[in-house]
Amino acid sequence: HRQAVGISEALSILRLNCLLVKRSKIFTNLLWCYLLSRASLNANRRYITTDKGPLYNMVKFLTQEEATNIDVQLFNDYKFSVDQLMELAGLSCAHAIAKTYSKEQLSNKNIIVCCGPGNNGGDGLVCARHLKLFGYCTAVYYPKKTDKPLYHNLTHQCREMDISILDQLPKENEYNNYGLIVDALFGFSFKPPVRADFVPVMEFMKCSKIPVISIDIPSGWHVEKGEPEEGGIKPEMLISLTAP
Repeated sequence: HRQAVGISEALSILRLNCLLVKRSKIFTNLLWCYLLSRASLNANRRYITTDKGPLYNMVKFLTQEEATNIDVQLFNDYKFSVDQLMELAGLSCAHAIAKTYSKEQLSNKNIIVCCGPGNNGGDGLVCARHLKLFGYCTAVYYPKKTDKPLYHNLTHQCREMDISILDQLPKENEYNNYGLIVDALFGFSFKPPVRADFVPVMEFMKCSKIPVISIDIPSGWHVEKGEPEEGGIKPEMLISLTAP
């Protein structure tokens, strides 16, 4: 059963870089290590331990409102800026992906990062840049670009690093060129239904059979009710930033 958690409690016990769920196994890295108080990483067991015991015994799921309020608290109380959080989130996602999928495992195939118009898409642009720095072949599909300086800069940085910004989705006979899809379309603020502009990319992620990694939530899912009745994206890996 899902249990509500207060903002201060979530920030004190669930400061994770990312909680990776892949085939029912939990992988963890550190969130912003200077925000962790008394947590230590048990690399062999792959979970965080604290002075209160293993973290998996304390995990609680945040509601959509609580997740939004954590961001508000990070902005207002901790004085983080949007671009700071976005850079940390994108870098964390890139580390999580690189730790789970080696270049050899992908046979040096491309990673396509599908970006939405909001902060989740910004995380994806940062993630693509860092994956490129880690030696992966990355491309970005960004169907509805955000007309704000931050997003202009993130897109420019990708182009300057020779990351292709695709104008159209790969065709079916090109699917074999891609080893992973990073789903950075919609984050925890998403409310159904999916707008018409994003239906083609949603169908691509659902039907291509290329493994999908979702950031925050599988795009198109209701944050609290889960997968839509008509079926949705079924990612191989989910990256939850701060808390699941």
